[in-house]
Amino acid sequence: MKNQIIKVRNPEDKIISSRDNLRSILERLRAEGKIIVFTNGCFDLIHVGHIKILFEAKKQGDILIVGINDDDSVKRLKGKDRPILPLSARQVILASIEAVDYVVPFSEDTPENLIKEIEPNVLVKGEDWPEDKIVGADFVKSKGGKIVRVKLVEGFSTSNIIKKIREKEEKEII
Repeated sequence: MKNQIIKVRNPEDKIISSRDNLRSILERLRAEGKIIVFTNGCFDLIHVGHIKILFEAKKQGDILIVGINDDDSVKRLKGKDRPILPLSARQVILASIEAVDYVVPFSEDTPENLIKEIEPNVLVKGEDWPEDKIVGADFVKSKGGKIVRVKLVEGFSTSNIIKKIREKEEKEII
């Protein structure tokens, strides 16, 4: 067997911090006829459920763009003790996942504006979201795109992981 050279992208190269950079990347991808898939989340303490959704999302097209809530929006959505990891760390971890092509932070509570900017061909969320509650679903469908809901991995959520850690800490203190 010959030695194979595997090309690995630097995670930092996958993080898009400027909307101008996002626009130019999207122009290039569309010119190449790529099918663009989008999903989003807080991605605080990445677990197997996140990985499954990301890989299922990637199967839906050519390029997977992941919107990630910034620290202030996570705090507003999840409470004062969150996020556990800062945006900079969450972005690098997320960008290190093979299925993810680009990571784009957003500061609003929902990714609606980002979805309208990206105009993905496919919008992916976990099946815990009814289609009529998925932010951006109507917009994506109005542009001829589709919505995909991915089956969740039972028993995995960041909130449950945090709860287990806290319970274990409390038992060790007693």
